[in-house]
Amino acid sequence: MTYRSEVSLEGRTLSIEAGRVARAADGAVWVRYGDTVVLVTAVASKQPREGIDFFPLTVDYQERAYAAGKIPGGFFKREGRPHEKETLAARLIDRPIRPLFPHGYHQDVQIIATVLSADQENDPDVLAVVGASAALTVSNIPFLGPTGCVRIGRLDGRFVVNPTYAQLEQSDMDMVLAGTEPAVVMVEGGAREVTEEVLLEALLFGHRALQPIIQMQRDLARQMGVVKPEFVSAPADPALRARVEELCRPRIRELAFVPEKEEQQARRGMLLGEALATVAGEPPATALQVKEIFEELEKEEMRRLILEEGRRADGRSVTEVRPITCEVGVLPRTHGSALFTRGQTQALVTTTLGTSEDEQRLDDLEGESFKRFMLHYNFPPFSVGEVKFMRGASRRDIGHGALAERAIQPVLPGKEEFPYTVRIVSDILESNGSSSMATVCGASLSLMDAGVPVRAAVAGVAMGLVKEGEKTAVLTDIQGLEDHLGDMDFKVAGTRAGVTSIQMDIKIQGITEAVLRQALSQARQARLHVLDFMDQALAKARQELSPYAPRIISFKIPVDKIREVIGPGGKIIRGIVEQTGVKIDIEDDGTVAIASVDEAAAQKAMEIIGRIVEVPEVGKVYLGKVVKITDFGAFVEILPGTDGLLHISQISQERIKRVEDVLKEGEEIMVKVIEVDRAGKIRLSRRELLREAAEKGGPPAAPPAGPKQAEAEDRPHGRRPSGR
Repeated sequence: MTYRSEVSLEGRTLSIEAGRVARAADGAVWVRYGDTVVLVTAVASKQPREGIDFFPLTVDYQERAYAAGKIPGGFFKREGRPHEKETLAARLIDRPIRPLFPHGYHQDVQIIATVLSADQENDPDVLAVVGASAALTVSNIPFLGPTGCVRIGRLDGRFVVNPTYAQLEQSDMDMVLAGTEPAVVMVEGGAREVTEEVLLEALLFGHRALQPIIQMQRDLARQMGVVKPEFVSAPADPALRARVEELCRPRIRELAFVPEKEEQQARRGMLLGEALATVAGEPPATALQVKEIFEELEKEEMRRLILEEGRRADGRSVTEVRPITCEVGVLPRTHGSALFTRGQTQALVTTTLGTSEDEQRLDDLEGESFKRFMLHYNFPPFSVGEVKFMRGASRRDIGHGALAERAIQPVLPGKEEFPYTVRIVSDILESNGSSSMATVCGASLSLMDAGVPVRAAVAGVAMGLVKEGEKTAVLTDIQGLEDHLGDMDFKVAGTRAGVTSIQMDIKIQGITEAVLRQALSQARQARLHVLDFMDQALAKARQELSPYAPRIISFKIPVDKIREVIGPGGKIIRGIVEQTGVKIDIEDDGTVAIASVDEAAAQKAMEIIGRIVEVPEVGKVYLGKVVKITDFGAFVEILPGTDGLLHISQISQERIKRVEDVLKEGEEIMVKVIEVDRAGKIRLSRRELLREAAEKGGPPAAPPAGPKQAEAEDRPHGRRPSGR
């Protein structure tokens, strides 16, 4: 039997069906919005996983090529490893549902979202988030949802629910928001320097907009008669808790006043080791209980200090930012570099400039596109003093990189102003919380060090929360321990003018408007504080590019001349590249970009192209080459690929019988254009030049140096000197 529930959003129907497909799963739903369809399933293992102290949740998001009527590229012609969009969507699904499973639930749970149809208008990622909640809600898996999820855009000052791809191009905001009935639980998105007040309005608007989605899931569960089994985790042994508390609580309080992360971790490890030694020889489950009790005591003590004494583990007040140092130009051969340190978090960030050949080609369900700005984040194990295998970018690396990339994107210059491909790499050298926000700060500095004319500097800070009953404390610039033991990780990045990127994860069942308002206010004050330090290191972009960065000269040629520049089989353009050593890109609109570290070589290539596309002018003198001799005259090439007729009567001042008596093929002679007819045919004269020369008593004058550039448009970056 098929069960269905639907709601209208922005004039389009969002529907959820269950009972028709994937019936072997614990929960399966078919989510449709427009012509975009996502199947989401939820399955839990029959037995809990033994010997673990965490919730084993796995989320996979996969896009089928057939959803957009495509056949996968490559040799194998089937979908391969998840690409970046799929990884980010999987994280988007995971984050709002993970905190809504009961404590102590250790069954393996797997969520699989599969995009079956893509209408090129509606992004399936939000549907997958809704589907995950719905699949869990209609299953027998214990889940404290449902949650709703919407994407919020803003067009001409008006908030829009689930904007289409086309609408997002015009929107100054792209924010995904998930929440339960009482509160927001997850936010992910970017904006074009919107104010905190506008951002808060968007969050509240989004929370109201997702309420019907929550209700339709409840309605679906009622139709199916779903009754959730009660889950109660086994309480810790009171006697064991008392033993651990007596041994550890006083010394855990002492740990709270150790500011250095390494020393704190070492002393914590020794104390936990002593606690575990008291249960040596007992079943493994007892040791797990000791670890849980120890962490609970640690959490209680940290939160007590903050809520009752206003003190944090490193001695800071709740609004204080850790010490900051900023350095630029730290690497001699990179195009731009910065070392940003905040407390015990340090990011080494580099900027590399390339040409359009370096753009990333994306082939997603919504179509093929090219990406000219990339930010890659690396979190090596040594940054936290650990030993681990290096197996490429993790989901965390991809997520943090996307967050920082979104923060920087709005301040980058357009392609017309700065036609470079830009790649930023952030290597985290040390981490004690908020490394993604350190990446944002370092990225901004490295861009300016590279001479990229960014509109403004960007900084970021991570906010935290400790909430016990009515007592609440919002923490500025949280470190690792406060992230681990706190209730919120709220990252906000932006310029002095406004917010450009935001990410929020909640470990409790939501936060209120008052907390959101306070967190945004404190984040703004902290961001301005960080920007002051960054300005001391480098207040604006350097006027000159690195001597190791390519120079790009950009100009336009007539569209009908593109084929002449390229030549048959690319022969002409390859010859220019071989002769000058530059890179040349020609776009369909006639825009030519010449890139080279050697500015003189770029100028030479531009001159060669200028000669190719030059249009002959009546009255102008050219040094031409005789390419063909006939009975009635000679054809002379005056520009590459362009020749004119030098009639026998125009070859000499005297009458001649045979052209061969005066000219030879391959000979270079001076000629003057005397006519260009409507058909484009060119008539040349040598006689006039000889007459003029005779009157002046010398040889024919050479043409002026330097060929004419057709419709050339010098860009400022094309005139940058080679030195820094």
